[in-house]
Amino acid sequence: MEMTMDAGDDGRVRTGTLWTATAHAFTAVVGAGILALPWSVAQLGWILGPFILVFFAIVTYYIASLLCDCYRTPDPVTGKRNHTYIHAVRELLGPKSELICGILQYSILWGTMIGYTVTTAISIASVKRSTCFHDKGHNAKCGVSGNLYMLIYGAIEIFLSQCPNLEKVAILSVIASVTSFAYALIALYLSTAKLSSNHEFKGSLMVAMVVNTEATSERFWQAFQALGNIALAYTYCMLLLEIQDTLKSVPPENKVMKRVSLYVVVGTAFFYISLGCIGYAAFGNDVPGNVLSRFYEPFWLVDMANVAVIIHLIGAYQVYAQPIFAINEKWIGSRWPTSSFNKIYTIRFPCSRKGSLHLTINRLFLRTIFVVITTAVAMMFPFFNAILGLLGSVSFWPLTVYFPISMYIVQAKIKRGSCHWFGLQALGFVCLIVTLVSGIGSVAGMVEFLKKARLFHIEM
Repeated sequence: MEMTMDAGDDGRVRTGTLWTATAHAFTAVVGAGILALPWSVAQLGWILGPFILVFFAIVTYYIASLLCDCYRTPDPVTGKRNHTYIHAVRELLGPKSELICGILQYSILWGTMIGYTVTTAISIASVKRSTCFHDKGHNAKCGVSGNLYMLIYGAIEIFLSQCPNLEKVAILSVIASVTSFAYALIALYLSTAKLSSNHEFKGSLMVAMVVNTEATSERFWQAFQALGNIALAYTYCMLLLEIQDTLKSVPPENKVMKRVSLYVVVGTAFFYISLGCIGYAAFGNDVPGNVLSRFYEPFWLVDMANVAVIIHLIGAYQVYAQPIFAINEKWIGSRWPTSSFNKIYTIRFPCSRKGSLHLTINRLFLRTIFVVITTAVAMMFPFFNAILGLLGSVSFWPLTVYFPISMYIVQAKIKRGSCHWFGLQALGFVCLIVTLVSGIGSVAGMVEFLKKARLFHIEM
């Protein structure tokens, strides 16, 4: 009786709240990429850098608010649920758009999982190197191999992947959100301390005023790449509706999700702007791609930051993986509904009345295989973060801007040629230019990076 009262209009029991959804969203938005923001600001200079950080925070919140109203159709409060981003695209834009969206969305989700595997191995290796430098001096040879750490990370994710759905990994998202703030605060503290010891603000007003030995064209490619990095740093639209689908139906999901988006964008913007600008002021045009990599002391604090990155990426991996698991298992379930492959088995823990685990052969087998393949690809291509930058820049406009705006125009019945319609199209055009520009910069950067990269070898 209690489950019936709590069940939604589709019969599914949802327990998500404002705070669990906020935790999921923070986990999806705030990634280890925040540590590269000082570098991104350095490529744009003091005028453009902070302006772009603020501009894309506003754009992200506005588009996320539009997308929140597309969870239910045709009415945003009482209409039929669109459980995933792809379902909303199919319902509002048709099957052709659904196919394109699906390819882009799941490519970037899987690519991010591969990137997280590589980044986690690098962070673990950084902890070992930091400890080695502390014990033997900064000139010591402290080479570390990351393949073993990828295997360990993959094993952890195989275990965590047996959580049934995104709603059930809320505790992971809470932990991941806390740790993301932890390493962001540590990086901010270390950068502030560095700035205080310099007694001056470093950097240049405009990227064109930067004088160094690099070719002018390379400086522009890096500026283009930095523009894309900042635009991508805020977005989580491709997971927004999946997160919204975990919420209780009262109060209305779209209103709760708009508050979630506000909290997430304002919170991340504060950290992004603070760390990006202070890190740039501390190191100037010599700021590294990962601001933590320039700090070795106090070694325990630097190690703590890297451990926080590791814990965050363990939880974030599942936030990106669960939508992929869900779509595959739904397809198999609809294709072979009576197969024993989909039968639910309950494993009860001894000495516990409520402790039990519900498994299916489908979930146990397919999720394990998927994580194994993801880990294997990460080990083969440990330079995948460079490729991920290209995937992200290419998918930014369609997933974050074009589809949400197009769906909202249909959902809100905005007349073609109206002022509102022209305003939305103008915003989409500006973001399209950003995608094209950042894509060019990402290709140029990836070409340079791949010249030095090797298979099965992480550059430490």
